[in-house]
Amino acid sequence: MSGLRTAGFSALWLLLAGGLYLYFSGKLSPNTVEKLGVEKHVILNRDYSGHYHAEALINDVKAVVLIDTGATSVTISQKLANKIGIKSRQAIRTKTANGESVGYMTRLDSVKLGGIKVTNVAATIAPNLSGADALLGMSFLNRMDVRLYKGTMTIKPVDSP
Repeated sequence: MSGLRTAGFSALWLLLAGGLYLYFSGKLSPNTVEKLGVEKHVILNRDYSGHYHAEALINDVKAVVLIDTGATSVTISQKLANKIGIKSRQAIRTKTANGESVGYMTRLDSVKLGGIKVTNVAATIAPNLSGADALLGMSFLNRMDVRLYKGTMTIKPVDSP
């Protein structure tokens, strides 16, 4: 009898832990590839830190991106560059919120956010980028209509109605 009781309590705790995991994973990562879908416009929810993070496909590889309207180009980490097989081309000096740094110019075949796909995107490889796999900067966003309203960001291509 006590074995049955222990198994019941274990099952209850597992169910509770699973429910908490699903709840908090939705709060920590509200903009997954699956949730964004395939619509030609994307609505992002602000995450717990107040930023807009999302999962995107960069050269068809899933990556966590931070939407950064202050970044000149899409910026990817060295780790992501290695993962998708991108080589650095030309070294450049960059100025960021953390000071001056060295980056490497490159081009991406594609960046896909939800149903929005942009090809031939200028990018920078930043060896010291942390916190996300990539920053989704203006080389992607300058082709979009971006609007902020009450904790959501709506992004749609400028040629979209």
